[in-house]
Amino acid sequence: MSAKLIIFSAPSGSGKSTIVNHLLQRGYDIEFSISATSRLPRGNEKDGVEYYFLTPDEFRKRIAADEFIEYEEVYKDTYYGTLKTEIQRIGDKGKNIVFDVDVVGGLNIKKQFGERALLIFIAPPSIEVLRERLTSRGTDSPEMIDLRVAKANYELSFAPHFDVTIVNDDLEKAQKEAERVLNVFLQK
Repeated sequence: MSAKLIIFSAPSGSGKSTIVNHLLQRGYDIEFSISATSRLPRGNEKDGVEYYFLTPDEFRKRIAADEFIEYEEVYKDTYYGTLKTEIQRIGDKGKNIVFDVDVVGGLNIKKQFGERALLIFIAPPSIEVLRERLTSRGTDSPEMIDLRVAKANYELSFAPHFDVTIVNDDLEKAQKEAERVLNVFLQK
């Protein structure tokens, strides 16, 4: 498999998924790697589309069976990870693989795939703006928003370890910058 890997990481609410979805609709030879999670679906999320939804016990069994390329317990009993079968599924199609993962998962993938992988960090303009975005979503409790904001401060400390950082203070500008970075990487 010679597919290239494009890894997006960001604090929750930074606009990462919106930017990734924009790129997926632009006609690049890329496909989204569906992550697994043990959290419950939000809104209209469907199993096998946005995520593979597993129970915490199912997730732990798959960890024990070495079925993940990377995974992390982000909050107690809330796991996120990338199944090895996803890499194989997309690579077998001859497509490049796009990931939407947490910072530790992104760094782990980069460590395994080296120059075949591009790490892109999407940063919010500020923590205050991030809190406003999370609140306006209306999908999380105030306690969960506090947890996400605390985690965002931690995640922002990883940005210097990424190949590229895009600050999403203007969505259209951030999308164009992501396109530019992707074009350069895919032409290598």
